[in-house]
Amino acid sequence: MRQANGKHIDNEGLANEYMKTKLEREGSKTGALIRGILVSSQWMIIGLLVFDLGFNHSREARELMGLGYLLSMPLLLLLTLLRLRVLAKEDNKALLQISAILLTALLLLSFISAFHFSDGWDLIGIRALSIPGLLLYFFLQLLPSVRRLYHAFYNPALLFIASFATITVFGAILLKLPKATTASISWVDAFFTASSAVSVTGLAVVDTGTVFTRFGQWVILILIQFGGLGVLTFTSFFSFFFKGGSSFREGLYVKDFLSSDNLSNVLKLAVKIVVFTLGIELLGMLGIWWFTSSVQKDAALSDQLFFSFFHAVSAFCNAGFSPLSAGLYDPAYRFIYGFHWIIASLLILGGLGFNIVFNFVEYVKVFSGKIRRWVQSGGRLVKPVRVITLNAYLVLVTTAVLLIGGTVLMYLFEKDNILAEHSSWWGKFTTAFFCAATPRTAGFNSFDMMALSTPSILLMLLLMWIGASPASTGGGIKTSTFAISILNILAVARGRHFLEIKNREIADISVRRAFAIISISLLVIGLAVFLVSWFEPGKELMPIAFECFSAYSTVGLTLGLTPQLSDASKITIMLVMFVGRIGTLNLLIGLMRQLNGRHYQYPQENILIN
Repeated sequence: MRQANGKHIDNEGLANEYMKTKLEREGSKTGALIRGILVSSQWMIIGLLVFDLGFNHSREARELMGLGYLLSMPLLLLLTLLRLRVLAKEDNKALLQISAILLTALLLLSFISAFHFSDGWDLIGIRALSIPGLLLYFFLQLLPSVRRLYHAFYNPALLFIASFATITVFGAILLKLPKATTASISWVDAFFTASSAVSVTGLAVVDTGTVFTRFGQWVILILIQFGGLGVLTFTSFFSFFFKGGSSFREGLYVKDFLSSDNLSNVLKLAVKIVVFTLGIELLGMLGIWWFTSSVQKDAALSDQLFFSFFHAVSAFCNAGFSPLSAGLYDPAYRFIYGFHWIIASLLILGGLGFNIVFNFVEYVKVFSGKIRRWVQSGGRLVKPVRVITLNAYLVLVTTAVLLIGGTVLMYLFEKDNILAEHSSWWGKFTTAFFCAATPRTAGFNSFDMMALSTPSILLMLLLMWIGASPASTGGGIKTSTFAISILNILAVARGRHFLEIKNREIADISVRRAFAIISISLLVIGLAVFLVSWFEPGKELMPIAFECFSAYSTVGLTLGLTPQLSDASKITIMLVMFVGRIGTLNLLIGLMRQLNGRHYQYPQENILIN
């Protein structure tokens, strides 16, 4: 101990503190070096994957790339273990552990594959094994980067917009790779296809089944899945397992994206949505395969399953993409009504919205519990419990009215036209129902679009404009918006100052948002019709209007105009699809929302209306 400036200073303590600081500094340098080498290696392997998947190669080149994958996995595993040891406190420990386990499993499988063949290493087999494993590895590495965006954007709407724009750009780049197409396509067509897939629209300027290879179709399928659920949902899903919780900011962002009222369980909701989606899509795949396997009996099982899975994902996400050139109107599938009902069920379920589906499941649980208690109590009445929310009630009733009314009207309009080729009443009913269901943002067609009568086209315009329900995979102004606007018109006609339904008063902000959405949608569609008419002077107005309504509501139905569009019109439709998927009101909120609201009110004055 010694005296310095009136204070006792412990020399041993100073030395320990100095050594601790030195070790931390050296550890930080070592950690930065490890992280830098790992990131550089990852980018090199990503380049190898893109070069491998995006271009056609000879057998010798594929063997060489298989050797590259085999050498890269031990390097990634070593660097991941070092990073786990040195930077465990700074990085996501659970994610690093999962990555290490994945790489170890890939190495073991590679060695097992090698010893299985007596003539030495099967590098092509190792390549086929390594590609999906490495893609999963890099997807896991991408999640922390996406989560860091929560701190870069202070506005949830802007983050939502940026995520869709980023996926679209990467999708277009992948679709432009030589191996993604059977013939070269332009950058405009690549961006149009990527935008249509991400916005789950389904409009196509080229034939999905013949122009795009299996790799290109897989890219479109992944874009549809991310577009239907959103990258933020997937990020929250994995963060639930790797982090076990979320920051307050992340909760706010995901809550805004999922339209959830509960901030505390927002990650659990994301998990429920992803698990529910994948489960329904797998069930849909099995159903489609069951009904279509007889038609594809000459195809390989892998091709049959891909066909079924592609349609299941496209239907649930309300995308409308199909590898069939004529869609479900293909002669081989036109009269497989079970196939059509599976597609219709998936698109309706995806268009209802996750909150509605989960609320209905909760109602079924409560209702079954009431029946059980009623039986156990000897038939005594059980006090009813309010489970179905007003939002769910509006959506379910509006959806039922649109489906039933649309089916009846389509049958009346088309019974002697497109329905005439169906000999049975079941076929006519199925096709009429499909005609009513698919315009509400799905985009599949089991009928000849070019043969539709004018009343049917006008009805489809209305159904497309209304679209699906909030917080769903579909677009349009949404069923609740349409229902509130109709109810508000009736309330104004009756002289009522409030909008009341089932002993509940609808908030004034909901009414104002509904009419804002309606007004903006008509402005956007009107502007799109004007621009496309300007760019396509020789085209008729009806197909142009149908195309613009279809793009804004992310439907995908067309009267044959899409492949004939000029580049300027394609870019216009592309922007309309993007705006329709994001939501015009969300776009304006993201660009114009102010952090500080006003806390005063001016005197009111009436404006003469009508």
